[in-house]
Amino acid sequence: MPKKTGVKLIANNKKARHDYFIEDTLEAGIALAGTEVKSLRMGKCSIKESYVRIEKGEVYVHGMNISPYEKGNIFNKDPLRVRKLLLHRHEIRKLDAKLKEKGMTLVPLQIYFKNSLVKIEIGLARGKKLYDKRADIAKKDMRREAERDFKVQHM
Repeated sequence: MPKKTGVKLIANNKKARHDYFIEDTLEAGIALAGTEVKSLRMGKCSIKESYVRIEKGEVYVHGMNISPYEKGNIFNKDPLRVRKLLLHRHEIRKLDAKLKEKGMTLVPLQIYFKNSLVKIEIGLARGKKLYDKRADIAKKDMRREAERDFKVQHM
């Protein structure tokens, strides 16, 4: 019997795509405790204020909030604890080399279940300036206006 393959989104970081130019993305696993996985299955996670750091050849996500599992009592971990990301050594070296460039950072983009495993998509990003954000908002408004006009014409 073939395994059911599917991706179930848990949390998405829309703010990251607004604040940064995403130049490259990478999928990583996360080292979690059992009650954290149960909490994620219920969709209780936030990655809005989180960021990724490389420390001593290991990759960690800081500020990711996984709410405590209600039935977990003593087994619950700290909701904001630092969690290790699971990447191959050559991927970590490649990321570290790219982070040495000026203005580059790592941000978590989304967290999801892939089959039965929890994965996180991290993006190698360059910060946007205020005028870049304004240009993006103007493009989005123009596209929305054009779609509205097209819809009115074809009714």
